[in-house]
Amino acid sequence: MSEILKLDWQKIPLLPVIVQDSTTNEVLMLAYMDEEAYNLTKNSGFAHYFSRSKQRIWKKGESSNHTQEIVDILLDCDSDTLLLKVKQNGVACHTGRKSCFFTSLKDEKIVLGKEVDLESVYSVVDVLYHTILERKSSDNENSWTKKLLNNKELLKSKINEEANELCMAIENESDENVIYEAADLLYHSLVGLASRDISPDRVKQELARRFGMSGIEEKNSRTKG
Repeated sequence: MSEILKLDWQKIPLLPVIVQDSTTNEVLMLAYMDEEAYNLTKNSGFAHYFSRSKQRIWKKGESSNHTQEIVDILLDCDSDTLLLKVKQNGVACHTGRKSCFFTSLKDEKIVLGKEVDLESVYSVVDVLYHTILERKSSDNENSWTKKLLNNKELLKSKINEEANELCMAIENESDENVIYEAADLLYHSLVGLASRDISPDRVKQELARRFGMSGIEEKNSRTKG
């Protein structure tokens, strides 16, 4: 009888995970697990992953309730990749499609339609950030977002410009103009985050960390990075 393969988390602390529908064998998504996410998955019976962009553990469906129930967990022959067979509740992709693999590069077209409207589930900031990421990987050179992502100096100048315009609006202009300028600054800030592949979830985590902490304490707690 052959030896059962085992995970070596010391050797590979973050494993790629292929997720497959247990009924249709359709590949739904690719994610990553560290040891904590793996143990949560195994013990709870629901898929948990480690988000490289959010830098935290997340349960699949924690916002949308489109969870993945574990049917089996398979390890490959090199002990460095996992295959999850799951019962997908709802859809796997944040775009509302069954699978995250919906763009055919061969045929240059979208091959899966949206089954669910998830824009009402995710915050407008999350939807906008993911839209920016889509522009980042597109070849549409007429996209303003793409131009910003391709030109760091332009991006930095626009963030400075929008911050200044927001300050002037707060000082002298109507509430509507303040809102308009704040939206401009938020958009350009999100493009800046996307240029570094930093999820806005990490900004939310930082804001949550500051609750219950005075401004002076917060400044003193900062480390140079």
